[in-house]
Amino acid sequence: MDPAEARVLAPEFFPTLLGNIGLIALYAVIGAVLMYVGYFAIDLTTPGDLRGLVREGRPNAVVVSASGLVSMALIVVVAIYISGGGLLTGVINTLVYGLVGIVAQVLVVRGLEAVSRLDVGACLHDEYYTPVSAMIAGMHLALGLVVAVAII
Repeated sequence: MDPAEARVLAPEFFPTLLGNIGLIALYAVIGAVLMYVGYFAIDLTTPGDLRGLVREGRPNAVVVSASGLVSMALIVVVAIYISGGGLLTGVINTLVYGLVGIVAQVLVVRGLEAVSRLDVGACLHDEYYTPVSAMIAGMHLALGLVVAVAII
């Protein structure tokens, strides 16, 4: 290839680049909305005011919230990754798979907490770190992985 030719960009370079930047922004917004919905679902189904407990600095609430957010992120990332097809198809797939994944995640985690007889409310309100929060965090992360792979 002639060195002069190597310095010239293909005509479709900038339209493709700008289109891809737009897709990144769109999926970032969709991902953020799904993460918000997921966090709200965790907060709504958890005993007590999870967000309030995090603001108060309760260590167990922070551990459970953080692990819940990471597990939701796994689900959202996989929903975006498999979205495929055209733009509208990709957006619809991401929203549907993301929302179904979030619902599955919340229901199964709450079920596991009930089966294991963990006192989640007491754990979250405790002023000191307790191993129960690590168990709940493990449930969130493990189930986030399971639900994410189920989407594939």
